[in-house]
Amino acid sequence: MDDLAGFLRTRRSRIDPASVGIPTDRHRRVEGLRREEVAHLSGVSVDYYVRLEQGRATQPSQQVLDALARVLGLDETERGHLRRLACQRPRRTRPSSGRIRPELLRVLDLVTDAPALIMDHRMDVLAANRLASALYGLPIPGLNTARHIFLEENERGLYADWDSCTLDVVGHLRLAAGKHPDDPRLASVIGELSMGSERFRRLWARADVRARGHGRKAFQHPLVGLLELHQENFALPDGSGQELLVLSATPGSPSEDGLRLLAGLGATSDHPRAAVTPRP
Repeated sequence: MDDLAGFLRTRRSRIDPASVGIPTDRHRRVEGLRREEVAHLSGVSVDYYVRLEQGRATQPSQQVLDALARVLGLDETERGHLRRLACQRPRRTRPSSGRIRPELLRVLDLVTDAPALIMDHRMDVLAANRLASALYGLPIPGLNTARHIFLEENERGLYADWDSCTLDVVGHLRLAAGKHPDDPRLASVIGELSMGSERFRRLWARADVRARGHGRKAFQHPLVGLLELHQENFALPDGSGQELLVLSATPGSPSEDGLRLLAGLGATSDHPRAAVTPRP
């Protein structure tokens, strides 16, 4: 699903030659740096770097990777992605059952004033509290949020910052593809999005990677209006790749009032929060 050669090509194309001291003129036709320029700046032979970009060189040393990361201006997330791609070996991925420990489900029930959910690396929602179901307007366990954003909600307008959300989703899936190159369900999600969304195809071709952490998320809810929330991601300590996501509102803000109203509306419906196996 992802490869070292393609990642190097996309990172090379985004570097401004002038930023690394290479003069340019109007006759230059290459976008970003040339292969030989990357090789020279990183201290490796041109032949070796060409073989890297052609997928004919395997397992470059840590020194070479560090030099390439420096020349290509990679951040910490991209550096980790580069190392994983360079050291990738065929391995089996144990399919996730999608089951959540009862203790975690109790934690979700304790979060009553904020939407909270548990998501895996494929962006499948494995469990959610009632307020999260009310926010999305549907029974949420089994929902794939990447599919939801690209194929279902781009016209309806639930995501007030839809463009930004799509960048985050593609960056996360790129990162997940590097960590789990042999995950068939992840490959299926990526394939479905590639077939169904032109924007996804364009963003995927950029090979950007992003780590999920925290930040602003805005929703234009059809019942309560604009909700400007803050998302915090907590990686579960069991090595499953699952995360607890909590969306909170600033105390005293209109968004807090909106969540309170939404909670009251959600109390009249019966959205399940139990973990289920996501659809393949």
